[in-house]
Amino acid sequence: MTFDFSQPGYSIRRGSSVDKALLVKFIQRTYQELFPDQDFSHLARTVEQYFSTDTPLWWVYEEAREQETGSKGAEEQRSRGEFTRSPVKSPQSPIACVWVGNAIDQVTGNRHAHIFLLYVVPSHRRRGIGKALMQYIETWAKQRGDRQLGLQVFASNTPALNLYQQLGYQTQSLWMIKSLHPEK
Repeated sequence: MTFDFSQPGYSIRRGSSVDKALLVKFIQRTYQELFPDQDFSHLARTVEQYFSTDTPLWWVYEEAREQETGSKGAEEQRSRGEFTRSPVKSPQSPIACVWVGNAIDQVTGNRHAHIFLLYVVPSHRRRGIGKALMQYIETWAKQRGDRQLGLQVFASNTPALNLYQQLGYQTQSLWMIKSLHPEK
């Protein structure tokens, strides 16, 4: 099943089991931005335990940039602001990802999609990529029959909170913790 990823200049592709190391890297980057002094090497175990065909992953790539061809008269074309373009075919690194799993609504008992990770590299933020990914996943979840989509976000992650609220997400419960061992 493919859906439209409506973000000009970007394309999306489904991840596979060969992407585990890259997924770990993206998860670690997410947490390191919020908690720069922590060690997140344990996240590799999370990916190893939970990444499967039942927890799909999608990568976003910047579409191949075009470059000028070396044709006769290229200098003249440049001077007039005209260019003959051809796509550059080179390996790229993804600039965003979304990893989705399943959860059970504890009130209704219904299964629903749950976003484990949504990450956009800092240099590509504020371009609508996160919003486009959320809309993509909503379409995917509706197609598979889910009646809701859940996620967890850190209270300190204001940009993410603003995006989710703008998209109509509401707080359903609060995850509360208490440290049992004081920091040393």
